Amino acid sequence: MIHSSADARRLAKRRLPWMVFDYIDGAAGAEAGAARGRAAFDALALQPRILRDVSTRDLGASVFGTVTKAPFGISPMGMCNLAAPGADMMLARLAAREGVPLGVSTVASTAMEPLIEEAQGNAWFQLYFTGDGSGTFKLVERAKSAGYQTLVLTVDVPEVGRRPRELRHGFTMPFKIGPRQFVDFALHPQWSIAQLLAGKPDMANFRMEGFDFDRKASRARADFGTLAKLREMWPGKLVVKGVLDAEDAFLIKEAGVDAIQVSSHGARQLESAPVPINVLPAIRAAVGPTFPLFFDTGLRGGEDVVKAYAQGANFTFLGRILQFAIAAGGEAGLQTLWSVLKDETSITLAQIGATSMRLDGGVLAKGPTSA
Repeated sequence: MIHSSADARRLAKRRLPWMVFDYIDGAAGAEAGAARGRAAFDALALQPRILRDVSTRDLGASVFGTVTKAPFGISPMGMCNLAAPGADMMLARLAAREGVPLGVSTVASTAMEPLIEEAQGNAWFQLYFTGDGSGTFKLVERAKSAGYQTLVLTVDVPEVGRRPRELRHGFTMPFKIGPRQFVDFALHPQWSIAQLLAGKPDMANFRMEGFDFDRKASRARADFGTLAKLREMWPGKLVVKGVLDAEDAFLIKEAGVDAIQVSSHGARQLESAPVPINVLPAIRAAVGPTFPLFFDTGLRGGEDVVKAYAQGANFTFLGRILQFAIAAGGEAGLQTLWSVLKDETSITLAQIGATSMRLDGGVLAKGPTSA
């Protein structure tokens, strides 16, 4: 049974091939950055308040004028169908039911067009700038034609970070199967048979003539000129994801974007990067009290979500724990974990005497544990 995100991860680890689990679960370097992120969340204490009427609680949030049913959305994640066949569509249906944004990755294993349709419009396209940008801008035009209203430019991957767990298993995109992978798959027959019947996952947005995608290709040419060009050509909402510096945040806001997403890419890029939850207050101060500020990285439960809102986030996004839930129990497992996370968040609000996600730092306990 899934009673927490830790349960989903434990079950996923048992059922997925080692290569796939470590691709989803791994972080940069020796993974000290991921450990520091978890420790930072644990160090933030919430202040219980009593004798307040919290019998009615609202978990909704307003994101670009849309009222959601949950205070968190779905982060863009590459190759989700490795967790289970059809995982992308499961996430899209969840986004439609909950009215939350589905992040559709550049390297999604389902094409952007069916995903926005299945999500009933609740989908944002996440963009990597690659090479000289020619392919990148083709994807922008394609997203526009598909009906996407929000574009998310991910800026924290000038070069793909080294994740040793992936490298040890020989993980590549597109998928390549050698003797080591064959043994791994043979030891996980349930997953392997399901994938064999569904067909090998690939990067569906690159099934275009004359368009090849190299996951390891340099993205280092992206600069503020790139951002200005995107702002000029994109008529909808533009979000910049992967910001960890207050000065960068101020400059990005001044460049005319509609929101910033504070993120360290799940600690998958730079092991020594600052912990996102720790820099969130400084970034909030830099962009002002009303500018939309989103948050991802390290969220594992409802209390984490409340802490992110208390530190200045307007909305949060969940990532790999949703893939674990799918690997653990398919679409039913995903729905179970989502319900658990909403329940955890609601109970947390009750414990701190709050009735909605409109929080400020006052809900954080004072003292050394909140440093």
